Amino acid sequence: MKNITSLSSYGCSALLALSLTACQQAPADPDTPGLSDALDLSPVAIELNDSGLPADWQKHAVFMEIYIRGYQDSDGDGIGDFNGLTSRLDYLQDLGIKGIWLMPMMQSQDRDHGYAVTDYRKVEPDYGSLDDFKHFLNEAHRRGIGVIIDYLINHSAAQNPLFLDSDKHLAGKRDWYIWRDDFQHWPNWGGNETWHAGTDGFYYGIFWDQMPDFNLRHPEVVSFHQNNLRYWLNLGVDGFRFDAVGTLFENGSSAMLNQPDNHRFLADSIRPIVMEYPNRYMVCENPDGPMPTADSCGSAFYFGLQGAILASAKFGKTKQRMKDRLENAPMAQLATLLANHDSFAGGRIMEQLKGDEGSYRMAAATLLTLPGTPFIYYGEEIGIGHSLDITDPDPDHRLRTPMSWTDDANSAGFTTGTPFRAVANNVATHNVAAALEQPSSLLKHYRHWIQLRNQQPALQSGNYQAVEVTDKRIFAFTRTLDDDVRLVLLNYSSQPVELTLTDSCWQIIDSYPNSPLAGTLPTTVNLPPQTATLAQPCE
Repeated sequence: MKNITSLSSYGCSALLALSLTACQQAPADPDTPGLSDALDLSPVAIELNDSGLPADWQKHAVFMEIYIRGYQDSDGDGIGDFNGLTSRLDYLQDLGIKGIWLMPMMQSQDRDHGYAVTDYRKVEPDYGSLDDFKHFLNEAHRRGIGVIIDYLINHSAAQNPLFLDSDKHLAGKRDWYIWRDDFQHWPNWGGNETWHAGTDGFYYGIFWDQMPDFNLRHPEVVSFHQNNLRYWLNLGVDGFRFDAVGTLFENGSSAMLNQPDNHRFLADSIRPIVMEYPNRYMVCENPDGPMPTADSCGSAFYFGLQGAILASAKFGKTKQRMKDRLENAPMAQLATLLANHDSFAGGRIMEQLKGDEGSYRMAAATLLTLPGTPFIYYGEEIGIGHSLDITDPDPDHRLRTPMSWTDDANSAGFTTGTPFRAVANNVATHNVAAALEQPSSLLKHYRHWIQLRNQQPALQSGNYQAVEVTDKRIFAFTRTLDDDVRLVLLNYSSQPVELTLTDSCWQIIDSYPNSPLAGTLPTTVNLPPQTATLAQPCE
């Protein structure tokens, strides 16, 4: 049977010939009241506002990805919240952060990761009130920090009133989701079923039976999302991170991922809404899909590069796959990272590198000197580890611990109560309070390179050009913006490495953390172990 997704936007009248049970039992009056009548589904008109951020702020920013539930609790209930996050803005500003990506902050069914949304125009009650969120947003803007929020186009929660009405044929919402009368075996990437039994028929949910997929071929669903985007943009958010854009459309069991429809939809229906507002940013998640086009996502996370960076740092030599990825991608459009909240992207860096802080520093220096927009996952800057609770079967939970502000073995300085999840396994040694007292801490390393990037326009948006060197322990490249050229030399090895430069003359701007280098680089330079050096042409 043909995938009903391609037909559902036409309503039951077009499907009677298929004798679908779902259509046969639909109520005669499509306006029968439902639970979704209580939602705010009103049209939203554009209201332009100015955050006060500099033009193209996102092109020059280093972002921090923050899991609100795990960042800072302000009221002792053991759950992070907006007010707690606001209290830590000075810390983020001091670090040099210019952008924040908030993981889902809308009212959710799961009340944990937040990716099962029950109301797109309400904040998660665990995190506080809408006024609390507005206060956070204003305080971030006052510090010159932009804020983007996670948005879920692909699916809602199964407990979202929209889906509950769709399941019961109420309020004309049946075709807002994807239904068919018979079960189909379309396993996803993990082998799990994607068609699930509803009250009447089977619905499609590629991730989980509690996250049913929207029917994005239905004009009312498209308008619903567009109005939600305007709602948050009117409140002053600076853009969105769009989740799971590789799964927006499906065209059969062998065509569930990365369909051309995805980018057409983003280009025609989503990006124009965001770009109605000046100075906004959107970035998409598509882990195994094609690179975005400038008119669809605009920007996307570059999955795969992070593993190549970490491997180069870990094994002490430049991996060819890292160089290849940098040469063959539109880096100016892409968002870069070392890790994030999903286990498929890799564990916490401290765990991946088995505690080797020298390699950790080199991975961070690489991220912060390469092109693209760097994203840091909260706690990465202090070397936070996995959750202490090794019995938790969910690998993602281990990456989403309370932030380690102090060495308190129970609370990590995150809460005055009992944390919602076990603290990190290395809280005693890797926490903000301790890092601020240590002259060579990871935190100070991150702060050094973030602030240096903030001071160097060529590092923010300059073109990338690899510099060929014979010794693979050295990764060398230039970043060029107009006539402004910067040379980056990264010694991944734990030993000094001698490098012979060309006849060009280079003046050292910075060499950190192990370097006595200063002044003009000699033709033959002895690069200190696990050190990054930044230079400019001699005047």
